[in-house]
Amino acid sequence: MIARTISVEPFDLVVFGATGDLARRKLIPALYHRYLAGQMPEEARIIGASRRPVGDAAFREEARAALAEYVPAHELHDDVAASFIERLSYVSVDATSDAGWPALAEKLAPNADRVRVFYLATAPELFGEISRRIAEAGLITPLVRVVLEKPIGKSLDTARALNDEVGAYFPEEAIYRIDHYLGKETVQNLMALRFANALFEPLWNAAHIDHVQITVGETIGVGGRAGYYDTAGALRDMVQNHILQLVCLTAMEPPASLDADAVRDEKLKVLKALKPIDPSSVGTVTVRGQYRAGASDGGAVPGYHDELGRTDSTTETFVAIKAEIGNWRWAGTPFYLRTGKRLPSRVSEIVVAFRPIPYSLFGNSAGPISANHLVIRLQPDEGVKLWLMIKDPGPGGMRLSHVPLDMSFAEAFNVRHHEAYERLLMDVVRGNQTLFMRRDEVEAAWGWIDPILEAWKASSDAPKPYTSGTWGPSASIALIERDGRTWHEDER
Repeated sequence: MIARTISVEPFDLVVFGATGDLARRKLIPALYHRYLAGQMPEEARIIGASRRPVGDAAFREEARAALAEYVPAHELHDDVAASFIERLSYVSVDATSDAGWPALAEKLAPNADRVRVFYLATAPELFGEISRRIAEAGLITPLVRVVLEKPIGKSLDTARALNDEVGAYFPEEAIYRIDHYLGKETVQNLMALRFANALFEPLWNAAHIDHVQITVGETIGVGGRAGYYDTAGALRDMVQNHILQLVCLTAMEPPASLDADAVRDEKLKVLKALKPIDPSSVGTVTVRGQYRAGASDGGAVPGYHDELGRTDSTTETFVAIKAEIGNWRWAGTPFYLRTGKRLPSRVSEIVVAFRPIPYSLFGNSAGPISANHLVIRLQPDEGVKLWLMIKDPGPGGMRLSHVPLDMSFAEAFNVRHHEAYERLLMDVVRGNQTLFMRRDEVEAAWGWIDPILEAWKASSDAPKPYTSGTWGPSASIALIERDGRTWHEDER
């Protein structure tokens, strides 16, 4: 099957922080792939903006180096890359002063009637200041969009303040709060599995689903991000955005349509239905951990304190949570969430564990009967597995085995793996906000996260240590096994 590519209208994309890591690793390669696929029109322009005083030629050389490093060799075609690089230009702009803004306005002036995207790949502290200067420079047009990278605040109060700052200059319908997890093929396929098949949706409730697990595991440590990470931690960095968005898409009611606000209305209902976790329950339904030296990625690795350069940090690098949704569909069905760094595998997946059959008629000789599981893999290999009980082939009686029906998207559709940013960037140009977070979603998520952070802060318990290369503290295993359940990695 060949994926269809639909071209977008001509656009100007201004990337603030264009010389930073995100632009180099993700944005430039994603835009190249869209150009290679024929989705980006020849008239499109990509304008880098940052304080560094480099010109067009130097910026293009940096972009060419980024393509060489982050685009697979068999996908990097010299003629296409050269044509793509010609779309790029650069303006030196200071987000905190007047320097460079007239030059940016002059560059954008000829195309005031086309889609204009400002991508803020900068520290969130600059979002408000950049928005103000964009407005004061007269750069806001009827077809403007502004893209905000996470984190959107560090608490409910700071998220509200940041949203107020940007919202003072851009209307809500022009603000695109990006979470790259929502651009992953499998995340979107979750809605297709639920709402385009008669098989699953009638069973998608507490009567038939025993529990849900969501795991986002990384083998890497904090490395050069230690300074930032120590002010955030796993709960803010991963749970508040990525994991709660996965909870929403797994648990939400069918929307009236796939219009952006219809989908986001249903996601918001899930966030508001999450049962609060307060000091009285935080010790029994949450676990926080911090990695120590060990082995990961095939070699010895330092501990978190070693990478940070001090030993007094209580920032968590691992979180496990037993969450509950207080509504009719999900009452009594726990959602077990976990994420961490320096774990044995890089994996992101949603496991929907169905209830066991009420009675076995096969006898002990057939072997144990395991409950069905639907495993939705987001990375490293996007796809879906449905674990079923079947008879072992051959004579000699009835013997049962637990085996998966396994579909890899890359193999099933014979297409390359698309990075999430490719889809999300083109959705911004098209004006499709379905895969972007609305203000009330962000603030509802912080409303659930804040009490957990406050309870941890008030507690005298430090994060539980775990050895790099393991699945976190033993307390995270106890968290789920107290309920007679087990984390899914045993079947991976």
